[in-house]
Amino acid sequence: MKTIDNIPTSKIQRATKLVQTGAKVGVNYLRYYGNRMATSEEEAKEKLNLDNAADIYGSLRELKGSALKVAQMLSMEKNILPRAYVEKFSLSQFSVPPLSAPLVNKTFKKYFGKVPSEVYDSFNPEAVHGASIGQVHLAEKDGKKLAVKIQYPGVSDSINTDLALVKPIALKMFNIKGKDGDKYFKEVRDKLIEETDYLLEVKQSQSIANACRHLPNLRFPEYYENLSSEKIITMDWMDGEHLSEFTAHNTDAAASNILGQALWDFYMYQIHQLKKVHADPHPGNFLVSQDNQLIVLDFGCIKAIPDSFYTPYFELAEKENISNPEFFQKKLFELEILRPDDSPEEIRFFTNMFQEMLSLFTQPFHQEVFDFSDSVFFGKIAELGKKYAQNTELRKMDGSRGSRHFIYINRTFFGLYNLMHDLKAGRVRVNHFKLFV
Repeated sequence: MKTIDNIPTSKIQRATKLVQTGAKVGVNYLRYYGNRMATSEEEAKEKLNLDNAADIYGSLRELKGSALKVAQMLSMEKNILPRAYVEKFSLSQFSVPPLSAPLVNKTFKKYFGKVPSEVYDSFNPEAVHGASIGQVHLAEKDGKKLAVKIQYPGVSDSINTDLALVKPIALKMFNIKGKDGDKYFKEVRDKLIEETDYLLEVKQSQSIANACRHLPNLRFPEYYENLSSEKIITMDWMDGEHLSEFTAHNTDAAASNILGQALWDFYMYQIHQLKKVHADPHPGNFLVSQDNQLIVLDFGCIKAIPDSFYTPYFELAEKENISNPEFFQKKLFELEILRPDDSPEEIRFFTNMFQEMLSLFTQPFHQEVFDFSDSVFFGKIAELGKKYAQNTELRKMDGSRGSRHFIYINRTFFGLYNLMHDLKAGRVRVNHFKLFV
């Protein structure tokens, strides 16, 4: 794979790159209008989406950092973005051009005070895995195989610039209006800043791994503080294939159920017992071992769940509460979905909307055993997402609804549901995690 010798880090460099990308998108639209005359509207639109997705992703993967992280987050929104964007942005999960060997040595020396050869017995300068914020190298020390994650240069310094550049796009995409939208960007910014603090990630990794190690069919690497720094993490090398690679070829239903149950228990235990959660559930953060154990990686994005949010959020997951109009509306106000200044029309619309959504999304919690391979269930989710994405009444209203905590909690559940569906986990015991409390 082609390597990168430098990354644009200044505000001007990064803005210029996105402006250049915008020009390419403009050319794609001109082609689209021409294609509509020669082909069908559907074919022309598909070609436009493919071209735009390729150009935008190509730009973001050169920028890396939070710009690419946003693409990674959007790749999980399968019911919002066209398929071409989801497929292209999904590459940001584990297929990104790595830094060149000289830049790796320079970066390592800057943040560790030594080059890799002075720290490890052996170190492969070619990255084995590259993602949005850092890349991973294989090393060895004292006879033990290690994974060394090195953060890309300038990532933490460019977060504010990147978010300012993508903010107008996000505001339009998610119909966010008014000053309330700032609370969501602050939440994303604060989490991205945390993800660039590798010393914090080591502490979070050790904390969650130690708390969840007793859950069946889960494995975690050990982390080495003495071989880590603010921008470098050293951990055990874990053998396995990425979850997406496993699901692409797996036909063993029993293995799917084992892995699905382990994944579900891991998330339910964190949420309900630890009140904090690994909020980055995409395939690149999980491996499957040869003996069908689920290996959990990358604890950079951990979301704490305050009781003020946890209590009403999960009260609305109970079937009897969804069908209780007075109680349901009270909880919508507590979760900031409904606001004191809402008009009667807005209260009616958003109450009905969230009642319909929660009646569907919370179905797994209303059963002892749930089939996440059920294509009908996920088809209904896709249809509901499409329905409200195209709703003209909703477009007229302020879409910035809900507590800031929704961003990462909803991201966690949407990502978890998608992973469970990809695994085709057919018999998942919903409350099985309680056996290990």
